[in-house]
Amino acid sequence: MTSFATGRMLLTPTDRHGPARAKRLRKLDLGERPDASYDNFDAFADKVAEVTATPFSMVNFIDENRQFFAGLHTPAGNRGGQDLGSAAAGSNRSSRYMARDHGYCPHVLVRRKALVLDDVCDYPRFAGNPVVDDIGIRSYLGAPLIDRTGIALGTVCAVDTVPRPWGRAGLDTIKSLAHELVRQIDDREGHRTV
Repeated sequence: MTSFATGRMLLTPTDRHGPARAKRLRKLDLGERPDASYDNFDAFADKVAEVTATPFSMVNFIDENRQFFAGLHTPAGNRGGQDLGSAAAGSNRSSRYMARDHGYCPHVLVRRKALVLDDVCDYPRFAGNPVVDDIGIRSYLGAPLIDRTGIALGTVCAVDTVPRPWGRAGLDTIKSLAHELVRQIDDREGHRTV
């Protein structure tokens, strides 16, 4: 796929599970819009940033067309995402949405495995992603959120503007945080059906 705006080849993986995921996200009332119920996702993003010592972290739900940052931590504490979502979406307005072909979370989602990029510029497949030039992202650590039904709903991730040697400890940390958040999502669903 080629982006006509940038002329870059975008290598976003094909997502065959998008329709099932979108249906599941709607059932869980996730990924549509930010509201007061998303405060816990922001708090979780804050926790991810603290644990990983990164300036940006997200709880990201991905449907067939876009990414939605239900939880967002930025250096300035801007929950609207002007530093991240708006820049990546090519917009001047505050936004928690980002195009599906921006960033690395869609790769994590399709792979259904954690992804560790110490320096995204070391990987030709990832170095040309718009978030590198538009936002200055240089390192990424993300894990999928696979719920009790086996559907990968989205990701939890931490990113930095400098290369980071995440190592095995970083991988174990992001996987543990993803499992913790999935338990919270499953509990949330259980409480809604009671």
